[in-house]
Amino acid sequence: MCGICGFTGEVLDENENREAVLRRMTDVITHRGPDSSGFYLGDGIAMGFRRLSIIDITESGDQPIYNEDKTLVLTFNGEIYNYRPLREELLAKGHTFRTQTDSEVLVHGFEEWGPGLLNRLRGMFGFAIWNTKEKSLFLARDFFGIKPLHYSMQDGRFLYGSEIKSLLAFPGFRKKFNARALDRYISFEYMPPPETFFEDVFLLPPAHYLVLKDGKIEITRYWEPKFRPEEGMTEEEAVQAIADVFEDSVAAHKISDVEVGCFLSSGVDSSYVSTYFAGQKTFTVGFDYGERYNEIDFAKDLSEKIGLEHHYKVISPEEYWGNIRKVQYHMDQPVADASCIALYFVSKIASEYVKVVLSGEGADELFGGYNIYHEPDDLAAYQKLPLFLRRAAAAVAKALPFSFRGKSFLIRGAQTIEENFIGNCSMFTMEEKRRLLKPGLPCTRPQEVTKPVYDRAQGLDDVTKMQLLDINVWLAGDILLKADRMSMANSLELRVPFLDKEVFAVASRIPRRLRVNRENTKVAMRKAALRRLPPATAQKKKLGFPVPTRVWLREDRYYNIVRQAFESETAAQFFQTKELVALLDEHRAGRRDNNRKIWTIYVFLIWYDIYFNGATHEPGRNPPIA
Repeated sequence: MCGICGFTGEVLDENENREAVLRRMTDVITHRGPDSSGFYLGDGIAMGFRRLSIIDITESGDQPIYNEDKTLVLTFNGEIYNYRPLREELLAKGHTFRTQTDSEVLVHGFEEWGPGLLNRLRGMFGFAIWNTKEKSLFLARDFFGIKPLHYSMQDGRFLYGSEIKSLLAFPGFRKKFNARALDRYISFEYMPPPETFFEDVFLLPPAHYLVLKDGKIEITRYWEPKFRPEEGMTEEEAVQAIADVFEDSVAAHKISDVEVGCFLSSGVDSSYVSTYFAGQKTFTVGFDYGERYNEIDFAKDLSEKIGLEHHYKVISPEEYWGNIRKVQYHMDQPVADASCIALYFVSKIASEYVKVVLSGEGADELFGGYNIYHEPDDLAAYQKLPLFLRRAAAAVAKALPFSFRGKSFLIRGAQTIEENFIGNCSMFTMEEKRRLLKPGLPCTRPQEVTKPVYDRAQGLDDVTKMQLLDINVWLAGDILLKADRMSMANSLELRVPFLDKEVFAVASRIPRRLRVNRENTKVAMRKAALRRLPPATAQKKKLGFPVPTRVWLREDRYYNIVRQAFESETAAQFFQTKELVALLDEHRAGRRDNNRKIWTIYVFLIWYDIYFNGATHEPGRNPPIA
């Protein structure tokens, strides 16, 4: 795993030179690759690279990597799991290799097949290839968006990087806050790509490639996740297909020249992965607030049963709150998923023992694991009533107090899935946003973001539509962003065997009844896991990395920390601060659980102070972004 960055053209500042600028852009992402660095300074391009050596860990694996006549220059972040058969195919076609790396397959593969290379790959990637003859740049991102790749055009110069930090380090970069992002963020708790919180900085969407030539950018989608359920598939056929393809995927994802470990919670996803790690290491974190917030004992018991060396950490409140700034610095953009910090700590523990870990991300989206996916079944009987009656009941329900039982049911039952589901996470409603945001700031319907996905999902059942929305928006904007940033902050490579295109090929065929039914989620996947796991683990409900923020925000110490932020000058720039304090006080008094909404605003304020007010993210260490 590595980090890449670069820019086209010359540096405008006469006191700077290209090499010094490139080194500065590369240095700020040293955490992504502390083992070595590499640079290419060519006619019209500067390319930087930081390496975390995993495959061919000798110096021969350093980048940039070239084709035979050095007309193609590659820098690459990721892993290609089928590089060996691709290498053999390219050797048979006459290509000459000088390394044993998976990286070199990309440069020769691009020389042979052009963009057609991408659909031949199995892996996670964000890479750049410069064509010295055509003076063109090719950028590509993997199928699900596991690896990030950002870009921006600044005064005719094209900048790109694995993290936005690299772009900000370019001299003369116009750092401007994107107010549209705040509007989206407080709806979703993250910024849905491709826009970012920085004006004119974009995230290349998953399964897309970008070509820059003669100053013009062209972006093309090369793959799209599509569900084609086979209704005649039996449960046994589905379970066997999942078991076979997942075993194959884990085997591919364990390819490495260094030791590979595994994250482990008490849920079925990471537990299923861990059963392929007998004798190796697993890692878990938790909080000292009872079983609801601590999966360590479950993980420890499972590790003992299947012969794993288990490592864990109990995170104290002081440690958690003391690292919020550091985490938001590494995230580049605010993400209000409280598990980010837990993921930071479990990555930190793992990095003390291994360089690579496998994790369970993606299983819920592919196989139907979220509890919200029950809703179409829960509403089915009610939605048989005429629409005009349901609309009338919803209008009455909206006027009722929040505490009225069934209020949400009546409102949602009068809406289509396109109207009521914006993804696995939904924060502030339109009414709340209008009340909270300062006048003049953008305040738009989140359905503007989700509509393009739903438009492509016409004709599918509601559960499948929900899964596709989460794959395209939630997975890329939250789950995989935090997984990449928190692991890379600790120089740890995180691999996700569920997010493999061969696994998706199987998942896309599973009929809806074997994904979600009235009793369970991930129906067929759980039964595949049951072949390797104890029943209690295979059937356990999802917890993830639960964090006791709702408890902390009712304690004086943390209430006061957040209140101070809510009454700050930064908060007053964007929000009606009295509304923020009212939200906090309502939660503290126990009248309503506002912890996720409070956390969403608080995280944004912390992030803004670091990236726009010059606040320190880690006293005594790296300086804040200028």
